[in-house]
Amino acid sequence: MLMQPATEHIIKRKSMVVAKMVDVVKNKSNDSAHTNHMISLIHIIKKFGQTDAVNDISFQAKKGEIIGFLGPNGAGKTTTMRLILGLLKPTSGSITVQTVDPIKHRLDVLPQIGYLPENNPLYGEMKVREYLDFIAQMKSVVNQSEIDEIIAQVSIDDKSESKIDELSRGYKQRVGLAAALLGDPTLLILDEPTSGLDPLEQDKIKALIKKVAKKKMVIFSTHILSEVEDIANRLIIINRGEMVYDGKKPARKGSVEKLFKKLVK
Repeated sequence: MLMQPATEHIIKRKSMVVAKMVDVVKNKSNDSAHTNHMISLIHIIKKFGQTDAVNDISFQAKKGEIIGFLGPNGAGKTTTMRLILGLLKPTSGSITVQTVDPIKHRLDVLPQIGYLPENNPLYGEMKVREYLDFIAQMKSVVNQSEIDEIIAQVSIDDKSESKIDELSRGYKQRVGLAAALLGDPTLLILDEPTSGLDPLEQDKIKALIKKVAKKKMVIFSTHILSEVEDIANRLIIINRGEMVYDGKKPARKGSVEKLFKKLVK
């Protein structure tokens, strides 16, 4: 028996509706999975001239993760961080921070990121409180109690009226971390936050990172492998611009160093 044209048309329309519903469900599922990630890097390449500073790096990260970002000097760690911040444009690939491009939507992304660069540029002639008031103004933080809370949180109450140039390196790092925390960012990017500090100051900075990371996502780079064992819950290792490891931090003491030396030769 031949199918009537009208009947055939109805069946085709129903099939098209079902297909569209399936696509909608798939797209919603993909969008939901994507929005779970605070940052996403997909096949990122960054060239400087003929040099591949970053070569095909992909990873995603979500709230609550503390990522120890390891690699030898010149591996591409700082470049990767600057790409996430939108300070550099990738040669190819895509980056999103909270689902948006950090370059195209820079004004939306910057308030969500707290950044402590390796050289921690501070205005040495300013007093600590004066500097943090200035940073708060730049970040549109109007609540003075937030500044007071962060000063207490990083334990620099006793230095708030001291000039930054007069501070020890450890205190300067804490001032930099306080500046990064202003505005309650959801993502912290810390480039060698304990570099050059004595063991006691290192412990204080590590304790601070663990304390603030509970409600945020943290990426920190370091050459001190024991720091990763102490505070990270995820480990990413890059070497010569390429990712050589991305996974859980090995649990046994000393295993991070063994893994690093095995993968980076």
